[in-house]
Amino acid sequence: MTTPIRDFLRDYQRKGTARFHMPGHKGRGPLGCEAWDLTEIPGADSLHEAAGIIAQSEENAAALFGSAATFYSTEGSSQCVKAMLFLALQRRRAGTPPVILAARNVHKSFVHAAALLDFKPVWLWPEEGESASLCACPVTAAGLEEALSALDAPPAAVYVTSPDYLGNLQDIPALAEVCRARGTPLLVDNAHGAYLRFLKSSLHPLDQGADLCCDSAHKTLPVLTGGAYLHVSKTAPAAFRERAREALALFGSTSPSYLTMASLDLCGDWLTGEGPERIRAAAEGLKSLKQGLSERGWVFAGNEPLKLTFDAAASGRDGFALADLLRAGGVEPEYADRDHVVLMASGSTDGEAFRAVEDALHAVAPCRGASRPAPPLAKGERVMSVREALFAPRETVQAGESLGRICGAPTVSCPPAVPVAVSGERIGEKALTLFRYYGVEAVDVLKE
Repeated sequence: MTTPIRDFLRDYQRKGTARFHMPGHKGRGPLGCEAWDLTEIPGADSLHEAAGIIAQSEENAAALFGSAATFYSTEGSSQCVKAMLFLALQRRRAGTPPVILAARNVHKSFVHAAALLDFKPVWLWPEEGESASLCACPVTAAGLEEALSALDAPPAAVYVTSPDYLGNLQDIPALAEVCRARGTPLLVDNAHGAYLRFLKSSLHPLDQGADLCCDSAHKTLPVLTGGAYLHVSKTAPAAFRERAREALALFGSTSPSYLTMASLDLCGDWLTGEGPERIRAAAEGLKSLKQGLSERGWVFAGNEPLKLTFDAAASGRDGFALADLLRAGGVEPEYADRDHVVLMASGSTDGEAFRAVEDALHAVAPCRGASRPAPPLAKGERVMSVREALFAPRETVQAGESLGRICGAPTVSCPPAVPVAVSGERIGEKALTLFRYYGVEAVDVLKE
């Protein structure tokens, strides 16, 4: 596959041109990569008005993912999430209110989008007993159908996160079928699943019926931090494709990183070569590791092929302590809370890394006992819109003192960046329980 962005940057570097343009490092600096870092000079194209080398590279990516169009982001899926929601709201049925029906385990970028775009989130909640984590919100086709039927007017879109932070995959084909029958776009935050397209059988949301989805390429593919894709399905409304670049520009910098774009460009070449085989090999390696650890009594959550999520609670362990044991053995987890420890693999993970996990746990055994279910998600009373609350004057108080106050900003660390309480909700006892459980010590609330 061609690599037009990389080729341009390489050729410009070789010319030795006197750089009387941005950036200020002029191609020289301590990192060693400065020569490859450019701005929108002639021939370099422009991300938000792409018609040259960037457009060519994006077309290559679209062919790889089987999309109608794929667009680059250098600001992660956070930028793409906002763009997807903008596109859906722009195309909603005339006379209908700006409503998005969304699974509650949204990334906080969704909440920020609700404030910026001034739409109303209507939450999809897990069925009783179906979630054991703030990060998880399984949605069934029947549950989605019921939620859609309960609305006074069709929403602008249905929005789900799949995979979630723990590696749970939503039943996208079933959800897509419900959405198609009602003429409602399905938007999928696939930030953790860019690689799913390249398994032996694709599990990518785009192949399973999603209209729009975003992938954080940097999370699971060999791409620099911030590199992401916005995909438009071949069956999606033409307006999504036609206005996607405009939508991304609304939420993106006018100075996108050429280093990040070059890494997206080169990733396409990797995916046409050794990439898929390496992804599949890593998935098999992780499967084997998981099987071996399961035989020793460890319990796991999630079904994503490149995540190993220890169910620490079911294994009789504290998640934070288990993460520390892994670190002591030279293994750094992606995420840990009281109940789970998440290890993320990729096509760049080799057998040595898998052995490091085995070695770190060789003298450690699970302690079977009564499982401790995590507190249920908090269904806070909505007092005002997300926009009103997020832009209102607010103050920070101790979490234990926030009872009855109105949440100003979503208070949660990243990872996992899934809010306990959403802006505009009154904080109740269940939210306080979750704050304590997940170690949230301070909360932004509206000034009284």
